[in-house]
Amino acid sequence: MSKPQAQPIVRVEALHKHYHMGGEDLHVLRGVDLTVGRGEWLAVLGASGSGKSTLLHLIGGLDTPDEGNVYFDGQSVFELPLPKRDRFRNQHCGFVFQFYHLLPELNVLENTMLTGMIGTRPAALRERAAELLERVGLTERLKHKPKQLSGGERQRVAIARALINGPDLLLADEPTGNLDRKTGEHILDLFSELHAGGQTIIMVTHDAQIADRSNRELTLDGGRLAAVATTAE
Repeated sequence: MSKPQAQPIVRVEALHKHYHMGGEDLHVLRGVDLTVGRGEWLAVLGASGSGKSTLLHLIGGLDTPDEGNVYFDGQSVFELPLPKRDRFRNQHCGFVFQFYHLLPELNVLENTMLTGMIGTRPAALRERAAELLERVGLTERLKHKPKQLSGGERQRVAIARALINGPDLLLADEPTGNLDRKTGEHILDLFSELHAGGQTIIMVTHDAQIADRSNRELTLDGGRLAAVATTAE
């Protein structure tokens, strides 16, 4: 297990997020503070509706907080102009979602290349995509469309796509939530390999067994983060 470096890659300060639904104010995050070291694999555990996906989206700049801030390598994400914030997401963050979000009209290779198409030569991008797909065991599926793949294969395509730009940070939102237990274990084995190679991962899940694969666990409850309680032997 790799040891995170002292200097955090992500720092979250006093993060609040509200949603207004049906005339109600839902205060989902209530002053969340968090630091994540470079090379760490953090799991945030929480029930459905606890705000863990919201937290992940804020860390990756997909949503904006009502209060507080997120810092990446010391730079405030939400003080960046929108074009630079888009570039931050594209260059530094890789996103893996529960439902894959693959484009059905594109094949495996094209889906993998998609987020790397800005500023990369097509030949170099195609080569990198093929290398990543080989790494996740999909060399024989390059020309297949998503509908021709199993759930586990679709998630491996999504992981390869998330890695195409060499992100500093991999953000995974319930990455095994749509898979059976055995297939989910294969995906977590792949995460373990990436982590062993130095990849920083923040993963949110409702499943304690999945969270146990990380090297640090926190729980999100009542809009606040806390260390996962452990039982003394």
